[in-house]
Amino acid sequence: MVQDWFSSHPPITPPTAEEDGLTQLRLIRSARVGPSTFHRLIDAHGSAQAALDALPEVARCAGVRDYHPCPEATALREIDAGRAAGARLLLHGSPEYPAALAAISDAPPVLWAIGQQALAARPSVALVGARNASSLGTRMARRLAEGLGHHGIVITSGLARGIDAAAHTAALPTGTVAIMAGGVDMVYPTENMPLYEKITETGLLLSEQPMGMAPQARHFPRRNRIVSGMALAVVVVEAAEKSGSLITAREALDQGREIMAVPGHPVDGRAAGCNRLIREGATLVRGVEDIRAVLRLPDTAALTPAANRVAARMEHTRAPGARPAHSGHSTPPPVPATARQAQLPTAAAAQEAGDSAPAARSNRTDKGMPPPPTPQAAQPPRATPPQGTGNVATHAPPRITHVPEAPESTGRSQKHSAGAAPVSAPPPGAPAKKRPQHAQARPDAPPLRNPLHARLLALTGAAPVAEDQLIRDLAAPAAQVLGAIVALELEGVLHRHPGGLLTRR
Repeated sequence: MVQDWFSSHPPITPPTAEEDGLTQLRLIRSARVGPSTFHRLIDAHGSAQAALDALPEVARCAGVRDYHPCPEATALREIDAGRAAGARLLLHGSPEYPAALAAISDAPPVLWAIGQQALAARPSVALVGARNASSLGTRMARRLAEGLGHHGIVITSGLARGIDAAAHTAALPTGTVAIMAGGVDMVYPTENMPLYEKITETGLLLSEQPMGMAPQARHFPRRNRIVSGMALAVVVVEAAEKSGSLITAREALDQGREIMAVPGHPVDGRAAGCNRLIREGATLVRGVEDIRAVLRLPDTAALTPAANRVAARMEHTRAPGARPAHSGHSTPPPVPATARQAQLPTAAAAQEAGDSAPAARSNRTDKGMPPPPTPQAAQPPRATPPQGTGNVATHAPPRITHVPEAPESTGRSQKHSAGAAPVSAPPPGAPAKKRPQHAQARPDAPPLRNPLHARLLALTGAAPVAEDQLIRDLAAPAAQVLGAIVALELEGVLHRHPGGLLTRR
């Protein structure tokens, strides 16, 4: 029999938009994988599918046994829930993804969107403030939102009560984007249900959380980085001294956005945060003209340096063959060294009046599973989804879920609540009970037998340290130091922050 040496095989077809969206969704929903780790995995392995296949081996090398990525059935259920709610899945790198948000270092790999998707491509200004806002504060928010809307600016906020709700309401005719702390189909607070329904018709709702996820305290700082990442500038209308709105201002500072604030009376506690921002260098806002003067609206070609940095990174992200600016190793934009950079409160100290207590800034970072360092050879470019990527959902009417108001904490443990048996004091002379060992140390944490791990932990602490600085201080090969950092991140000992900074827990 004559053998056909020239028989051809059908070419391998690229993955469809649904297949690529399912793979990226599985990767980001896998345990110990956050936004920064997601981007590092794809940078190292070239595609979401390759990173997903390598994830168990990466975890095994870091000491995590029996690791399993997110099952395909779980991701399919989330996609089905998105279709039922009329939401669309926006993938990082797709044309539908907001270009301004894609420029930040820890951009959400996936976003669920409900409403007018075209609003994500327009220039935006974030208006944030107190939930227990005053009458003057809400009036100022409406005035700024209406004025900016007439100049073609989209208003972005967090759909909270107070300043957020006032800004969204005033911007409904001209365009507004609401960033949800929970799932895009979860209305919180429930009093904003009518506003939520109006935004689904004329505005845009965005969330990085899974469908049906009720908002929790740790979600609000993560939401704040999206609010500031979507905008050219963040305007704080009213904020207390320890306010969650100052977290958004700090995020905007890290992302190279303009920070502005509306002044208030010195004895008004709701204006203390704004006055502090102005004292530390934020632009004072008396009206729309002050914002226009800083951003030079509507001439977008003559934006301020901060807006030019955002526009430059957006063009760099869109340029063919350019390295995406969202890589975990990317250098953050240059920020002027002002006093506010050291004095702005962190999320651990911020608790807005009437808001759920936001978690510390370290809570919004990855639990960490960056891949082992690759050799110095050229890495394969990131696979860019084809046109239309992310259109996974239909236009079915949204399924809206009411989120009940979270009860205020009483400061008492559940086991000491009313009706529980009282705890009797030990008799005199009785030996004190020893604390069990598992309450002091994690039994599942592997021992640190690597001397490099001990040296690395000795150099880190609560203050952020640059990854490059650790490599120089250890005087060890970069590959070994990066591998040790990966292992300690997996154990939860080290936490990664934007800009390649590390802290020890």
